[in-house]
Amino acid sequence: MSQRFTTDVLIIGGGAAGLTAALTLSQHARVTVLCKGDITSGSSHWAQGGVAAVTDPEDSFESHVADTLDAGAGLCDPEVVRATVAAGPDAIAQLAQWGVNFDTEGNALHLTREGGHSFRRVVHVADATGKAITKTLTDQVLDNGSIELFNDRVAIDLINLSTLGRHHSRCAGAYVLNRSSGRVEVFQSRFVILATGGASKVYLYTSNPDSSTGDGIAMAWRAGCRVANMEFNQFHPTCLYHPHAGSFLISEAVRGEGGVLRLPNGQRFMQRFDERRELAPRDIVARAIDHEMKRIGADCVYLDISHLSAAFIHGHFPNIAQKCSELGIDITKDPIPVVPAAHYTCGGVVVDEHGRTDVPNLYAIGEVSCTGLHGANRLASNSLLECLVYGHRAAQKIISSLDKRQNDPYIPKWDESKVTDSDESVIIAHNWDELRRFMWDYVGIVRTDKRLMRAHRRIELLKQ
Repeated sequence: MSQRFTTDVLIIGGGAAGLTAALTLSQHARVTVLCKGDITSGSSHWAQGGVAAVTDPEDSFESHVADTLDAGAGLCDPEVVRATVAAGPDAIAQLAQWGVNFDTEGNALHLTREGGHSFRRVVHVADATGKAITKTLTDQVLDNGSIELFNDRVAIDLINLSTLGRHHSRCAGAYVLNRSSGRVEVFQSRFVILATGGASKVYLYTSNPDSSTGDGIAMAWRAGCRVANMEFNQFHPTCLYHPHAGSFLISEAVRGEGGVLRLPNGQRFMQRFDERRELAPRDIVARAIDHEMKRIGADCVYLDISHLSAAFIHGHFPNIAQKCSELGIDITKDPIPVVPAAHYTCGGVVVDEHGRTDVPNLYAIGEVSCTGLHGANRLASNSLLECLVYGHRAAQKIISSLDKRQNDPYIPKWDESKVTDSDESVIIAHNWDELRRFMWDYVGIVRTDKRLMRAHRRIELLKQ
């Protein structure tokens, strides 16, 4: 017997966006949060940098807006950028109220700088801000009687009433695979919030956890939502290059605090590509590294911070120093081997200023969405800002709609007769590996029509 659950608001994804929405909603509605693995399996948990927000009196909203528009190559929505930037200080205050202990210097927040920012405005917790935020939000959620948390659940498809033969389009829940039992469960709800993250795991080299497979974007597309800007996949310039490093990121803040990029022979090279050198926006730095690696046939370049004091390095980058040390790299003396890796999906499900999609009662927030904030390239540390601002906005919009009565339709159980056993698991693993390889080779940092056509043909073959 397949299990059924009913709730007011179903949130698919337990990162910063989903948990912010859950906590904001919890005083007004029954909330259910689904996580693919446990609460630490998403990208928010691994975010190193911090939250970009104007908190220094000498900084200004205008400056933060200008930096965002510049990094996004002029393809951001200026109104969205202004509204999101203006909401930054309140988002930081809310996190502090929930219990996030940001780094301070004297009586003020300690602010670091990252590529593309003309000012120090990144609020952080050492070099593990995402971990600190998700842990605090998770603790709050676990203590909250109105929020139910389900781990090891993978949403398979959204339930749109129009596809069930009903007359009008409305999202009424999701079919969800229980990974422990192997059964598909029905989660029926009045509202659904997609907070499933991005799609960077579609590339061979990525800074993202295994859960970033873009399935939230695909579900929304199948349910009838518009999707935009998927070509703008951001590559982080500096992922640790080591056979045992997994997908470990070397934070943008390392360059923000004075780290320099060098070729294997020790030469600096960023001055040839941009006058801001190492502090240019990510897309420029990633393309420069890619160009130099191809030009000289190198496997990686090096990020050097050894000219700074050991005390400063261990104080500001304790996690990076420890991870490198485990791999035999002493970053107080040695340069760090780095390569670019797929990092952030700038596009996604098209939403309005409240996170609403084209399908009534379906919202999308965080990396799964396309709000107009990022344009062609995301400014460093604007991602957690967007998660917090849109998590709050979507929740407020839903709260204002809760008293509108609507009939609870009967949702049929998952139809297993339409599911075919695609093949042995090993074949699926091979196809997945092949997809990630040709995405990296043909749809990577620098693209050509010829390479894209080649990738398209391979995808058609895999689909067959």
